[in-house]
Amino acid sequence: MIGELIAGRYMLEELCGSGGMSSVYRAHDRLLERDVAIKILHSSYLEDGDAVERFRREARSVAQLSHPNVVTIIDRGEEDGHQFIVFEYVPGKTLKDYLARRGPLPPGEALSLAIEVGKGLAYAHRQGIVHRDVKPQNVILNGDGLPKVTDFGIARSVDVEKGVTQTGTVLGTSDYIAPEQASGGPAVPESDVYGLGCVLFELLTGSTPYSGGSFVDVAMQHIHSPTPSVRERRPDVPARVAGAVERAMAKDPADRFGSMDEFVAELEACRAGLGRPADETTAVVPEAPVPVPPARPVRPAARRPPRRAAATLLPILLGLLVAGAVAAAFLLSGDGGVPLGVGGAESSGPVRLQAVVSYDPDGDGEEHAEAVPNATDGDESTYWTTESYRSPLSLIGKDGVGIVLDAGKSVKPSELIVITDTPGFTAEIRTGAAAEGPFDDVAADARTVEGRTSFELDDAESRYWLIWITNLGPNSAVHMNEVTVR
Repeated sequence: MIGELIAGRYMLEELCGSGGMSSVYRAHDRLLERDVAIKILHSSYLEDGDAVERFRREARSVAQLSHPNVVTIIDRGEEDGHQFIVFEYVPGKTLKDYLARRGPLPPGEALSLAIEVGKGLAYAHRQGIVHRDVKPQNVILNGDGLPKVTDFGIARSVDVEKGVTQTGTVLGTSDYIAPEQASGGPAVPESDVYGLGCVLFELLTGSTPYSGGSFVDVAMQHIHSPTPSVRERRPDVPARVAGAVERAMAKDPADRFGSMDEFVAELEACRAGLGRPADETTAVVPEAPVPVPPARPVRPAARRPPRRAAATLLPILLGLLVAGAVAAAFLLSGDGGVPLGVGGAESSGPVRLQAVVSYDPDGDGEEHAEAVPNATDGDESTYWTTESYRSPLSLIGKDGVGIVLDAGKSVKPSELIVITDTPGFTAEIRTGAAAEGPFDDVAADARTVEGRTSFELDDAESRYWLIWITNLGPNSAVHMNEVTVR
């Protein structure tokens, strides 16, 4: 359809993206001499009256919205039976693309983006419109980095299987879908609060809250599985920020923030508190009520399960025991977030294991440095990778390559566990006094690494640990999907 003229004025110039129901093109408006975006309903839906009506309803809904954080609708119509909607063209990338390039964001930046998205959604709610599909793919960052929400009113049908009894239409995308939507119920403003909570979770941790092999699998986790902890995947996130995400993602809509305005107000308070001492930023709600424009009566604060309340108080208790210490970090392990107190660490609280730098002393000094954090991000689907080699390392003059992990202080774990999707390579574990090396002390002898391999550490104690890869085995490159210690 590139080169086609729509409605006598919109010349299609580039396909920007395609989804289950429609495709979006960049087009040039010959009448007003400007670029626009056109969403065109797929031909397969032209005979589906419900789909056509949803498409028309989206145009009518968004036409009511005029807000800096919402993509503006310009026109709608029909051309040879094809339904189309014309939007302002926003040159930029989606928030999903930005996250894929950057990885987990600093808490301040993540909060700022979520606040702007929340403002656009709160405005829509005050106009009586629920988005129903809040996700990073539906947020575009313009040239100034300002988030603008798009794709209102999208519905998605799912064939429910595997013994699940819910039927009908499920609205939303499974990675961010609210439990009430996943159950086939109607979307409410609190559903968008849940979706934005999932988005903020991903901005902070680099991964979605749940993962699975199918839409239904992930949707069922949103309904039944416990709400995951931000701080178990990223311990440096302030407790108040993590608490706000958890409350937004409560299973029961009544336990979430009473409105998107209320959620945004809490996120703004979290952002304002980032520069304060840790013991001043652990509360989940402000000490004094924050005035917000109430779309309806504000509900009481969400009920907090005792388990999470204890986790929230942990930094305060540790602060009383250890003067000046801010100890709220959890070690990411294959069994979930487990406090690590080994060797000298037992007296100074939990420590954090973090992949900090790649190590290539016989080459250019680094191996895919931008992917290093993936090795300890708690997500086995992401990984750090070596460079790709066509010959064995020994034949190109390299004793090995590796990745360095920082425990934050000297620790004495009993084993180090490597998870990889490129089994068959050989590695050993070494220790050193600095992240840049040298790493002369061998803590665990070389062995072949399979999918999940445990290295027993012979009473080694160090802050910096090197996984030293000496042979790639059958691989041209080696992946380090996740590394933990016990």
